[in-house]
Amino acid sequence: MITRRDTLAGLAALAAAPAGALPVFRDGTAHAFDRAWLEAEAQRLSQAPHMPLPDVPEGWRNLTYDEYRMMWFNPQRGLWMDEDRPFKVDFFHPGLYFPRPVEVNVVEGGEAQTLEFDLSLFDMTDQFPDLPLDETMGYSGLRLRAALERPDIFTEFAVFQGASYFRAIGTGMNYGLSARGLAINTATEEGEEFPEFTRFWLEAPQPGESMQVVHALLDGESCTGAFTFHITPGAVTRMEVEATLYPRLDLPHVGLAPLTSMFLYDQTNRAGHDDFRPAVHDSDGLLIHNGAGELLFRPLKNPANLEVSSFVDENPRGFGLMQRARDLADFEDFEAHYEDRPALWITPGEGWGQGSVQLVEIPSELEIYDNIVAYWRPREGLSADTEHRFTYDMEWSHEPPRPRDVAPVLNTAIGGNWDRSRTLVAIDFADHPALADDPGRYTKIVRTNRGEVTEGVLERNPRTGGLRLTFAVEPGDYPSMELRAQLLQNDAPVTEVWLYRWSA
Repeated sequence: MITRRDTLAGLAALAAAPAGALPVFRDGTAHAFDRAWLEAEAQRLSQAPHMPLPDVPEGWRNLTYDEYRMMWFNPQRGLWMDEDRPFKVDFFHPGLYFPRPVEVNVVEGGEAQTLEFDLSLFDMTDQFPDLPLDETMGYSGLRLRAALERPDIFTEFAVFQGASYFRAIGTGMNYGLSARGLAINTATEEGEEFPEFTRFWLEAPQPGESMQVVHALLDGESCTGAFTFHITPGAVTRMEVEATLYPRLDLPHVGLAPLTSMFLYDQTNRAGHDDFRPAVHDSDGLLIHNGAGELLFRPLKNPANLEVSSFVDENPRGFGLMQRARDLADFEDFEAHYEDRPALWITPGEGWGQGSVQLVEIPSELEIYDNIVAYWRPREGLSADTEHRFTYDMEWSHEPPRPRDVAPVLNTAIGGNWDRSRTLVAIDFADHPALADDPGRYTKIVRTNRGEVTEGVLERNPRTGGLRLTFAVEPGDYPSMELRAQLLQNDAPVTEVWLYRWSA
């Protein structure tokens, strides 16, 4: 084994080489590639025991957070930087949270070649430690860039790194929530499994093309899979996803199109958070367009104990995690800018049958932890030794298309009244043509599965122009209540259905 210092000494000739040295291919790696090949490879792996890729040397795995940040990719040395192509690709080094590298391949003309790991593509401070390099070294992930705002500046819009995690943004947004290829045994006693994207294939884009195609091989103890992402960046970054799964074991608790986010607090649970900011979250609600055509909005929680909610459905039309707080004043955070985090909407490409949208809310005390998970759980799970195909579209944006023309939930506030004798819930519905009439012309529907709720008061919010519905909850001896509220006019919905699990 050689050290980084030895390697750098051996690469001394780089000082005289062009500063723009770019990624190169590993010798002898060319192979034919298409979607059928990828599916055959995933199926082949599923018929043998899982063999994880080897870890990188221990020194890389033991990097501290600060040390890991002392090294970074030089974007001037990205893939295709010297070519007239609409996309560029950067790479991440391994270590810290990323102990196993991934294989990255480039596809052109039906042939794939593997990129060699090249330390010279990275810059580092002089405090970065000397670390060993061996045959296990590789990139830990990749970042996609495109000329989104100026033709001469390529800005990033998507990242694939860590297990099967990936994330994206619309133009001008900040990264927030993430997605995953597959969720297995989330919030179960046996413990969650995290399958990994172990190999990637990047199709070389041609001049003028607007879509980057990324293929990924999923591998884990219980399942393998072939994934293809057709990614079109812009104000709304769209991904068309095709996935074929090959379970090694029966998977009764599996999540399709899983989303992961962070919710610490807002006006629903402000008490107990000693923080100058009025809210801290990457997402503030789960939106579901169910098979019956209803739009359901469930504000997120940071519960005292783990909570799992199931929204039973058949052939859902869509679901996603929203960020509806969009003003700087909602957060007053000049660094994090949570108001610019994306929402993510999932649209199934075919009928997904019976199952449920699952919402997992995990107690958290710090904003650095993702504590929210949402996904589609097929009722019958996925059976072993069987091929399972599904497709879906993803939209990363400020707000997804409105599948129904009703007033959305803008904000929810929960707390005591003036003398703390009752708990009040205030729901603000956004300004919308459907709510233009006098508040007295709408029917208020407020329900609970236990305890009692008051009829509520409906009034115009002079700040938003929309309507506010305020009601009291009276739980009695019950520790929790499932709440539901909506506005109707002439028996027709004019707002989303608001849902919430209130806990004492």
